[in-house]
Amino acid sequence: MKFFIIAGEQSGDLHGSNLVKELFKQDDRAEIYCWGGDLMEKAGATLLMHYKKSAFMGFSIILKNLTTIIENFKLCKKDIERIKPDRIILIDYAGFNLRIAKFAKNRGYTVYYYISPKFWAWNERRVKKVKKFVDRMFIIFPFEEQFYKKWDIPVNYLGNPLSDEIEKRLREIPSPENIRKELALGEKPVIAILAGSRRHEVEDILPPMLRATSHFPEHQIVLAGVKNLPDDLYMKIIGDYPVKLIKEKTYEILSIADAALVTSGTATLETALIGTPQVVCYKSDPISMLIGWIVIKVKYISLVNLIADREVVKELIGFNANEKNIRSELESIVQGGEKRKSMLEGYRDIKERLGSSGASERIAAEIVKPTV
Repeated sequence: MKFFIIAGEQSGDLHGSNLVKELFKQDDRAEIYCWGGDLMEKAGATLLMHYKKSAFMGFSIILKNLTTIIENFKLCKKDIERIKPDRIILIDYAGFNLRIAKFAKNRGYTVYYYISPKFWAWNERRVKKVKKFVDRMFIIFPFEEQFYKKWDIPVNYLGNPLSDEIEKRLREIPSPENIRKELALGEKPVIAILAGSRRHEVEDILPPMLRATSHFPEHQIVLAGVKNLPDDLYMKIIGDYPVKLIKEKTYEILSIADAALVTSGTATLETALIGTPQVVCYKSDPISMLIGWIVIKVKYISLVNLIADREVVKELIGFNANEKNIRSELESIVQGGEKRKSMLEGYRDIKERLGSSGASERIAAEIVKPTV
């Protein structure tokens, strides 16, 4: 079979890479092409476009890059028509992927969606496009079953692939002592900063995070960077703050961290599954924040709280993500903080709700089944 996979960000590339590995196990003659990233390419897929050239988030950012986005649509459609895949697999990334789903379905391709966009968070009527243009949706959160049932779209929760990835990675990483040695970290306890994987996220949220952590001289502050963003972006913001930038070692950093400041997204769930207390912080440009306040329909923005259906971690959003609030919440979850124990208990509840491992394997098996 020929597979064409589209992911628009780092987390989609991660889950896509694990899916690629399982698809090759299910079909040893598979040809897999992707719009994704380094991880999918490393897993064996032919990379046609890297997500860092095509991923734009935030209303203002999208408007500024509208010409590029339109050209990317045209290029992706040409790739699909040239390859003529048996399965098109869309990973999250709703703004781009729903348009591709319409195009592909209208031309007779089989379209699967792996990892639902957050329709339940805002503009849920877009789910009508799923019903019209997607042959099957594969969800990764148990609460999504009820949401899709409301729209008369059959889905089954087959597990969350992030649980598998973290279990595997934690088995592979060195001991805390060796991590500290490898990363040249001293004995002082660590506060980790995860400021996102997009330039504008880092520019918006990292400054107040740095101001807040400057009040913790008894800790060493480690910024978990991503390789698709340049060092000079980070260093320009860090300035004279005593912060160590370490790229592509997020799980290692979190595994030894006393606590973490985390930008909303998949990283909040990763942090919870690793077991590191966190404060969720999110800011964007004023226009995007205003529109977000108007259209977002859920009580929480972090996956941790959405899965638990209660506040397990504190979410500081927009103007609330300031130095004073971040400092106060961070003080409450470091060693000795009054909220630390209850947060860790909430993490255990989340792991139980996510269920057993093996999600990528089960989903790949469903994808390669003959269509009726």
